[in-house]
Amino acid sequence: MSIPSRYSVAIHILTILEMDGEASSEEIAGSVGTNPAIIRLLLGKLKRAGIINARRGIKGSSLSKPAREINLLDIYKATEKEENLFLLHEHPNPNCPIGKNIQVALSGILDEAQKAMEDKLSKYNLSDVSSEIRQRTLSKKTGTYKKRA
Repeated sequence: MSIPSRYSVAIHILTILEMDGEASSEEIAGSVGTNPAIIRLLLGKLKRAGIINARRGIKGSSLSKPAREINLLDIYKATEKEENLFLLHEHPNPNCPIGKNIQVALSGILDEAQKAMEDKLSKYNLSDVSSEIRQRTLSKKTGTYKKRA
């Protein structure tokens, strides 16, 4: 199992908005390599979470606050349906000694792992991602960031 790609796509979207300013869903889709409808779906989730400003029918979405104030946990919570990363299977056999006890045995461990992941994501923000990209895309000639084509 893995976290769906919508999480990394959401970070991609927000990084574009942070580095390039406003962008349309079509422009973002070109960078992400997906359909603009997927981008609009994620933009809606990010808007509901208060992370971006977007207006229907008007070109361009933008960040609602500085990138350093948007941590990766905020983005995760905005884009993922399930609150928990790990879900226990629902119907283990109660007549089996393992089936009867597996959920109790695992729940504490998985809760601890979830908390560790969330703690780690909360330590990073969107500006960490864009700073890394800026460092990787600095023009050797001018020493300045070049916007995407």
